[in-house]
Amino acid sequence: MADIGVLVPHEEGVATLSGVPGVTPVRYDPEHDLPEAAATAQVLVPPFLATSEAVALTEKLPGLRLVQLLTAGAENWVGRLPDGVALSDCRGAHGGATAEWIVAVLLAVYRDLPTFVRAQDEQRWDQHQTGELLGARVLIVGAGDVAENTVRRLAPFEVSTTLVGRRARDGVHGIDEVFDLLPDHDACVVIVPLTDDTRGLVGARFLAAMPDGAVLVNAARGPVVDTDALTAELTSRRLRAAVDVTDPEPLPADHPLWKAPGLLLTPHVGGSVPGAMRRAYAIAAEQIAAFARGERPPNLVENGY
Repeated sequence: MADIGVLVPHEEGVATLSGVPGVTPVRYDPEHDLPEAAATAQVLVPPFLATSEAVALTEKLPGLRLVQLLTAGAENWVGRLPDGVALSDCRGAHGGATAEWIVAVLLAVYRDLPTFVRAQDEQRWDQHQTGELLGARVLIVGAGDVAENTVRRLAPFEVSTTLVGRRARDGVHGIDEVFDLLPDHDACVVIVPLTDDTRGLVGARFLAAMPDGAVLVNAARGPVVDTDALTAELTSRRLRAAVDVTDPEPLPADHPLWKAPGLLLTPHVGGSVPGAMRRAYAIAAEQIAAFARGERPPNLVENGY
């Protein structure tokens, strides 16, 4: 039986997948014409953080049977693939890095580091008392790999964590309980995938249920949060926030969110760390190896078989 052709956008991916039995990785450049091997390739690995425009690549691959993502977020691909093409994500690759970002911004917000950095830029000695992460009550909306990594990293700060998932289970509250839980927590971390159910989840009612001075952290996707509702709460100085994603994204230079008080904003870098590609391709190799054996990839999002 001939090897399965896999189109890969990085040399690191070619090196990793070369060790997978039954697989022949072929490097391609998303900005240029596809190689001849694309005519028979069965697997496509899109670039990291590929936009919805990358979906158009699938139309040029007549033998395509699987799209293997390098990210856990699959919202740009769900429901948009040709018939017979399955979709697998990279769940498990970026949980540690994203959790590290979550802890970093919580510490920065509570210890008022952005204010001190601005004072340093102005050569101004701004000595004042700050808050503290120690002993905070953190509600985590999303109960997957990132949540598990976040709970472990917050434990040394004696933080009490409460998990919320789509459905209630042992140690996890159901999403239907979230409005009752919000008032009793000092911070809320949102790490859900973007779906029809989660789009706009964090709206005016959600934010109003958070206590005065609470911190919202969005490490999910921009449209999970209602931007206007968040901007209003920040402008009133009732809440604080740290976001790695926005709606729209990238955020236009004239958008009011840039100047909203109490906001720490980073440009979608939660998973952008030196080890990201190594970990992503390790997960991708597991998924593609299963596919090559005729099995369902463990991270299957959509079954096109």
